This record gives sequence, C-alpha cells and structure tokens, in this order.
Amino acid sequence: MNRNWMKVFVPAFLEVFWVIGLAHSYDFWTWTGTIFAIIISNYLMITAAQVLPAGTVYAVFVGLGTAGTVLSEILFFGEPFKWEKILLILLLLIGVLGLKLVTDDKVEKGAES
Repeated sequence: MNRNWMKVFVPAFLEVFWVIGLAHSYDFWTWTGTIFAIIISNYLMITAAQVLPAGTVYAVFVGLGTAGTVLSEILFFGEPFKWEKILLILLLLIGVLGLKLVTDDKVEKGAES
C-alpha cells in the first residue's frame, strides 16, 4: 500500500471521530477536537485526490467512514444491533474494496505538481 492510499485510510478513520463529534460534542474542547478532525481529515483526502482518482478516493473515504461510524454507534453508543445493518455495511465495504482493487495506482506525469 502506498503513501497516497494511506492518505485515504487515515482520514476515513478520522471521519468516524468527527461524525461522532458532530452528534455528541457538548463543550469547547469536544467541539475543538471535532473541528480539528474535520480539517485534518479533509486536507488528507484532498491531497490524496490530487494524485489518485478523485471518485475512487471519495468513495473509499465515505464508505470506510460510514462503516466505522455505524459500528462505533453500535459498540459504544447503544445503537440497536441489526443483522441487516451489518450485511449492508459488508456489501458497502466489498464495493469499496472492489473500487480500490480495480483502480490504477499509476501516477500520470504532471499530476504531482
């Protein structure tokens, strides 16, 4: 896995925190952490999309973030567990991984300016 794809997976991980922060922030520090996570997450995603195909980057970012957020809500915040949710998340992740696998990682000349 190259550095550019790490710039997609790290912000997807951060997305879980800022989405939860949007729902559960209650004071200055929790809002500050949420805003910081949004800025860093979007910056890394944008820098990755300058080199990798933007559509694939966005799909992977949102898909992994969505799956992580739903699982976190189930595990930590009392969201009801439903097999249908888990199956749909697995279907989403299969699609995201499929996009990543069929995307060419070659950087075109001039794309890294």
